[in-house]
Amino acid sequence: MSETLRPDRIWVNGRIRTMDVAHPWASAIAVRGGRILAVGDDASIEAIAGPGTRRVDLGGRFVMPGLIDSHTHALWGGRRDLFECFVGYGATLDQLFSAVVERARTLPHGEWIDGGPWRLEHVAQLPESPRAILDRIAPDHPVALRDATQHNMWVNSRALAIAGISRDSVDPHGGHIGRDANGEPNGALSEAATAPVRTALVVTERQNREAVAYVTKTFHALGLTGFKEPMAIESDLVAYCGADDAGALKLHVACHLVRQSPIAADFVPYETLVEWREKYARPHVRCDYAKLFLDGVAPSLTASFLDPYLPGSAPGYDPARYDADALLQISSETIADEIAALDRLGFTVKMHAVGDRAVRAGLDGIEAARRRNGATGLRHEIAHTPFVHADDLPRFRELGAVAEVSPKLWFPNAITAGQNLVLGPERTQRCHPIRSLMQAGADLVYGSDWPAAAPDVDPWIGLSGMLLRRHPKNAYPGSVGPKEAITLDEALPLFTTNGARAMGRADATGALRTGLSADFIVLDRDIFSIAPEAIAETRVEKTVFEGETVHDG
Repeated sequence: MSETLRPDRIWVNGRIRTMDVAHPWASAIAVRGGRILAVGDDASIEAIAGPGTRRVDLGGRFVMPGLIDSHTHALWGGRRDLFECFVGYGATLDQLFSAVVERARTLPHGEWIDGGPWRLEHVAQLPESPRAILDRIAPDHPVALRDATQHNMWVNSRALAIAGISRDSVDPHGGHIGRDANGEPNGALSEAATAPVRTALVVTERQNREAVAYVTKTFHALGLTGFKEPMAIESDLVAYCGADDAGALKLHVACHLVRQSPIAADFVPYETLVEWREKYARPHVRCDYAKLFLDGVAPSLTASFLDPYLPGSAPGYDPARYDADALLQISSETIADEIAALDRLGFTVKMHAVGDRAVRAGLDGIEAARRRNGATGLRHEIAHTPFVHADDLPRFRELGAVAEVSPKLWFPNAITAGQNLVLGPERTQRCHPIRSLMQAGADLVYGSDWPAAAPDVDPWIGLSGMLLRRHPKNAYPGSVGPKEAITLDEALPLFTTNGARAMGRADATGALRTGLSADFIVLDRDIFSIAPEAIAETRVEKTVFEGETVHDG
C-alpha cells in the first residue's frame, strides 16, 4: 500500500457500535485526513498501518458515533448559563425571587435582570401580581422572568414601560397581556405578547461569541458532534459562521432560518432567507432550512389540541367556546402556502407543533405541498410532536415527514405537573408516542429543546428515559406512557443516523464507515451491557471530531 494511503491514526482493541447496518460491530478504526479510511477487526486495521501511523489502544472501551441533537437552541442555552439569572427547573418561588433580589444588588441600576424559570403551578402561589412583586424586589431594574417553556414571561413596570405595553395595548394575535381588575397590565405576558420585551433584551456580539465557545465545549463533553439550531436569526448565523471561520466550530450545524414566529410581527421575506442561505453557508454550517410556528404550548393554553383543555384551566376559560383552529398561529391555508413556497425554494421546513391539531395541520400542509410541487426530496419536520392523533401516525411515513421528538417529556419532569393541570393525567400519559410512531413507519429524530422546557442538554438522560419512560434518576415519581418505551437498538438511530440524515449530512456523519467523517466518542461504559438507568450516568471520556480529539475528559 502506498504510504499516502495509509492511516494517520488507528484505534484498536475497542467495542465499536458503528451504526452501519451492514457491519454493526467492529473493534478497530483507521483514520486519514479526518475521514474514516477503514473499520474492521484489529488484524485488518493493523495490517494497513504504516511507520508513521499513530496507534491508540482503546482498552476494550465502548465507542460509537458522535451524537446529534436535532433541536437545541444552543446560543440561547449558552447565554442562559453564562449571563442570565437562572435558578433551575426545580426551584421554588422563594428561590426564584431571592435570586432576583441578589442580582439586583450586584447589577448597576437600569440594567436588565433576565432569567427564570417559573412553572405553571407557581401562578396559583403568587400572593399578588407578578408586576407588583417584581416592582418591590427590583425597583431599579427592568425584570423579565421566563417560564419553564420559555414561551411566557413575568415582568415589572420598568420592563413594561421599555416595551411600550400599557393599559391601551391590545392583545396581539397568538398572545395575551394579563391585566388586573382595573385593566392595567399585571406583568404576566404570554406568547406573542412577550415580543416587545424580547426585542428590548439586546444580545451583544461578545455574548454570542462567548456562548458559541461555551456550547462547543459543553456539547463535546456530552458526546455531541452535531446539532440543529431550530430558530436561527441573522445574529445567530453571524456567531456560528464567525466561529467556523476562526476554526473554532468543531461541530456540524444546521440552522433553521426563522420565516415566522409568535415573537415577530412580520414574516421574514423569502428573498432574505435565500440571501442568508448563500451568505452564511460554511463547511460546518448549513442554512438551507426554515422554521414555522403552528401553535404555542399547553401550560399557557396556546397549543392547538383537537379536544378542549380541562375546565378551570385558566380564569375565564370556557371549554364550550374552545376553538382549536383559532389557536393556530397561522391558518391552515397559510401553512400549506408556506410549506409549498419554502419547498420550491429548497428549504426543509421544521414546524413547531405541540397540540395534535397543530401536528395535523402541519401534515396537511406537507400533503398540500406534495400535491403542488411533486416529490422534491425534502423531508419536512414536525418539531416536538408530543401529541399525535392515532389517525395521523401513518401519515408521517406516507408523506416522507420527520417526527422530531423534543423536549424530554417522555418521562416525568418539571413540566408534567403543568400538563396534568390543563390536559389531565390521561392525555398527559399520551405524551410522545415514540413507539407508536416507530411502528407506523415514521422516521424519528431526537431533540432536547434546550433550554426550553429542558433543564439540560444532556442526551444520555434522554436516551435512558426513552427506554424507561420514567425519570432515570428518580427526580420525579411515576412514568409517562410506559407502553411507548423502546429498546436501545431502536433508540440509537434517533441520536445518530436519523439525525445526520435530517441535517443533510448522512454522507458525512452519523455512522462509522469508510469515507465518513471521523466523528466518534469513547464512553466510560458499554451501554449495551448495563441497566437502562445506568445509561443516564454515562460519561464521555473522549470526543473525536473529524479525526481530532476535541474532548479528553
